[in-house]
Amino acid sequence: MKLLKNLLKSPMFVVGIGLFLLTLIIAFFGPLLYSVDTLTRDVVAGPYAPSGAGHILGTDHLGRDYMSLLISGLRSSLYVGFVSGIIATTVGVLIGLFGGFRGGWVDEILNVGTNLFIVIPSFVILILISSAVKDGRSLTLIGLIIGCTTWSWSARGVRAQASSLRSRDHIALAKINGASSFTIVIKHVLPYLLSYVFMVFIMQVSTGILSEASISMIGLGPLDSTSLGIILNQAKDNGALSDGIWMAFLPATIIITLTVFALYLINTSMEGVFNPRLRK
Repeated sequence: MKLLKNLLKSPMFVVGIGLFLLTLIIAFFGPLLYSVDTLTRDVVAGPYAPSGAGHILGTDHLGRDYMSLLISGLRSSLYVGFVSGIIATTVGVLIGLFGGFRGGWVDEILNVGTNLFIVIPSFVILILISSAVKDGRSLTLIGLIIGCTTWSWSARGVRAQASSLRSRDHIALAKINGASSFTIVIKHVLPYLLSYVFMVFIMQVSTGILSEASISMIGLGPLDSTSLGIILNQAKDNGALSDGIWMAFLPATIIITLTVFALYLINTSMEGVFNPRLRK
């Protein structure tokens, strides 16, 4: 509760959490307030129809309701972000904890593997894997691919934190008392890193949303649903950019930007509270 009170004192955290909660409300409660239909084509209104009584934000190139596409796309993008964030954070934390706490040759091997993933651009790997999967490219699979290609910097950060905790007095005392390495990591190391792990998760979710939008923009996104990146891809492929039809891509761009910006504000404000060197 004390940490929560400190966070609520930060205007940056309040703005960030407010924006992010707004995106969650639109994504999950939007269908309760608005009739979401991403399949029906309005042949009367036609493609790229302007805003009207039947379509609040008009229609897309196929005559589908654009508001429905945005709500559905936001849900899909958030889903990919959370799936990739969970996977990348879990893999990074496990590798970083194990290597940083054990040290020695185990740490050296894991560190070499982590540095290899850092050197090789994760977006290039993401494109290659997505291109190889031509059939069955679902939202879950995209999230899995993103998570498995973006864990490296999380592992490096957690490794540095775990290495600094390895020489603490309470860790040495636990070893003297005969506690196993697993017990020490779970009871004496991980609790000190929970705030950092949570911040890592927030940034991994942000990375997942941006990565999905990026690969969907070039036509390598999920094939089973609509996401914000796919909306941008369809607008690009059907001449909305060249024809100056701003409503075809501007709302999706704004939603992606605000969502990632909100997560950035949350992460930055949390770092200011949890990091004593940054705390005022």
